[in-house]
Amino acid sequence: MELRQVIGNRRSIRFLLPHRPVEPEKIQRMLEAARIASHWGNVQSLRAVVVFKDTAPKEVVEALLAPIAGYQIRYAPVVIVWYLETAAVDEQSDRLRELLGAGALGVGEGKEQELEEKIIPIFEAMRDVFKQPGLNELDCGQGIAQATLMAFEQGLGTCCLGTPHGEQIRQNLGLPESTRVLLLQTVGYPAETPEAGGQRPRQPFEELFQMNGYDQSFPRSKEVAEELKQDGMLQPQGPLPWREAELEYLQKALGIKGHGLI
Repeated sequence: MELRQVIGNRRSIRFLLPHRPVEPEKIQRMLEAARIASHWGNVQSLRAVVVFKDTAPKEVVEALLAPIAGYQIRYAPVVIVWYLETAAVDEQSDRLRELLGAGALGVGEGKEQELEEKIIPIFEAMRDVFKQPGLNELDCGQGIAQATLMAFEQGLGTCCLGTPHGEQIRQNLGLPESTRVLLLQTVGYPAETPEAGGQRPRQPFEELFQMNGYDQSFPRSKEVAEELKQDGMLQPQGPLPWREAELEYLQKALGIKGHGLI
């Protein structure tokens, strides 16, 4: 499957088969994809705890439950707790030296001296700033995105869930104080169809992107948009006509009580 089709079909899958376990090797491929993602200064602060419901201690599973989107966590056979290790910034100098040694940093003679005498001191002076929320979260997101695409490529469904209980989850899992929980990602085999009701609503292209300044919208080519539709990246927007019937079926099949939002 081409990347365009993968991107087009890759949407949040909120309903997963609770009885079908996920093979550890498929999760490993997701983690491998996250590990090689681009990260500023090669710091690699993205980390994860993978919780397999069928083997994890009861207290670990219960530590993940949240009042919002709780049913998704309850029914998912696997939950990945993605977190950020701020202490990785402490090794920034070594990571820069590795980049230099790999031929990925600097050109010309004297680059080793410039790194040691100019670049590294700048990064060292800003160490505490680099640990603050911002750039690390951005690049961790790239890793999670690559893991998500890998999951879809293997026939899995995932959904990324934010949580207001990140600090509590950090403590429950015994993560160091230097870490920040980013999000929970449910993983499993989809119980809903791949279309999942259609492509999610999105704001108009022209309102999101500009060219050469804020006042000029990026011109959207109808030909390019049509090409992406033919490739399956751009798809009909939800809801599809049969979506409500599918949701009713899923609610009964999975035993979800109430309105199914929590």
